[in-house]
Amino acid sequence: MTDTAQAAPPHNVFDTVLVLDMGSQTSHLILRRLRSLGVYSEMLPCTQVLKELAWKPVGIILSGGPSSVNSPDAPTVDPAVFELGVPVLGVCFGNQLIAWRSDRTSVAPGLKREYGETSMAIRRIGGHADRLFDGLGDTLNVVMSHFDKVVHLPDGFETIATTANSEFAGIAHKSEPIFGIQFHPEISHTERGTDILANFALKICGARADWKMDNFLEGEKARIRKLVGERAQVIGAVSGGVDSTVAAKLLNEVIGKRFHAILVDTGLMRLNECDQVKQTLEKRLGIVLTVVDGSQLFFDRLRGVTEPEAKRKIIGETFIDLFENEALRIEAEAEHTPHAGKVEWFLQGTLYADIVESLSFKGAASSTIKSHHNAGGLPARMQNGEAQLKLLEPLRELFKDEVRAFGRQLNIHQELIGRHPFPGPGLGIRIIGEVTRERVEIVRQADDIFISMIREAGIYDEVTQAYAALDSSKAVGVQGDARVYGYICILRAVTSVDMMSAEPYEFTWSFLRAVSRRIVNEVDGIARVVYDTTSKPPGEHPLYPHSLYALRCQQSQ
Repeated sequence: MTDTAQAAPPHNVFDTVLVLDMGSQTSHLILRRLRSLGVYSEMLPCTQVLKELAWKPVGIILSGGPSSVNSPDAPTVDPAVFELGVPVLGVCFGNQLIAWRSDRTSVAPGLKREYGETSMAIRRIGGHADRLFDGLGDTLNVVMSHFDKVVHLPDGFETIATTANSEFAGIAHKSEPIFGIQFHPEISHTERGTDILANFALKICGARADWKMDNFLEGEKARIRKLVGERAQVIGAVSGGVDSTVAAKLLNEVIGKRFHAILVDTGLMRLNECDQVKQTLEKRLGIVLTVVDGSQLFFDRLRGVTEPEAKRKIIGETFIDLFENEALRIEAEAEHTPHAGKVEWFLQGTLYADIVESLSFKGAASSTIKSHHNAGGLPARMQNGEAQLKLLEPLRELFKDEVRAFGRQLNIHQELIGRHPFPGPGLGIRIIGEVTRERVEIVRQADDIFISMIREAGIYDEVTQAYAALDSSKAVGVQGDARVYGYICILRAVTSVDMMSAEPYEFTWSFLRAVSRRIVNEVDGIARVVYDTTSKPPGEHPLYPHSLYALRCQQSQ
């Protein structure tokens, strides 16, 4: 990102277990499991050179991944991983890499693929090797996902677990704290998976379970004071969502009037969004909010653009252009204020999930899910340090549920903390195809009906996020006695903890029919409504409906 100093450094305070990403789409779940135990964990690409870190982890986990260790372009790790003197745990591909590094013939394709749940037998052999499965009984149901496997033990290792298809489902070095497991402990269907990670982090690595929001809050306030200094001013992108609200409240407490909250009206906001956000932040949080109308500029720049990634980047660049203009305005107005310095920092509510989903396979091992508006979607000058403003991202080490806990520490009202996420690019990336004022107004009206009916049903807090999207393809329907040719409205609602994985919410059939009926009857331009039942993975991020597998819940004819 723009300035390495702006990233929060909790690993300077808390014991950190480092996860090296080898390409698995569930690598982030390892972090979630560890943090749920109170152990701070951070994920970096497998290409990370350890000597370049300003801190030393207490343990290292090598994630799974889709590659074969015998492939010439397979990911690998810095040899220092095994020379640092800290415990190492390899998961799936990471397990195979540990064996392969010791013996290049120890990993080969299995006779059978092994995917899904499998019964695993634990072997007790005495000594330190038993610590990984300490207290977990003799058998566990675990989740496998592999074709290659360890086919014979490399020198110096012992077998600590087996399955019918994997003789070496768990291995441990005889004298060093190096372990490998063929299954995925981070996946919820693995029995006692979190306990296995707890044994590694707490017992083998000796990490302290002191990752708590109240500890993080005080450290982050002190860090911001030092970073921003006594005179520099900060402008902040505020949308009314949980992330930007928490970030704005934090900055308002730390630097007071030197923080300037700005909401850019992109023309892509939800119904009455700007007015509601301004009233809420000023009345409930004491944050003075400036609303900048940039709608015409956004629509002009998005004209004719249909590719989702291009839309994200255009929206991100336009945001920064407007914020840089606002910085100049604020500086001009503050010329005669004795203690006001230049506007040097740009606050964003970037979360850890945003960073993870913006990684590329080459820059890090995990596949790119999207260029996030808070990360890869920013213009190049913001990412390489050439912009007028430097990024300040106090929440970038946190997952969504941790941000909500952080907000409670700041005494933000539950109604704000529990609000469904809304993407920075707004309704622009909830329209599949070109963004026009007509289409925005259509999806805005449909979204308002959907959310209001969820609230009326008393299930808003059961749903992590819900929205209406618009497919610019058109379908034929019949309304009254007339044949109509209108857009397809796609409804999406999910439950999730960290927004890295999600499951569709199971509405009643009567509710879906009622919502669909109202949208078709009340929103001109929509001829059909469908409900997206895709989980994530394999579906894309729940905020972004560009890879939808929709199930028609009602057809108006």
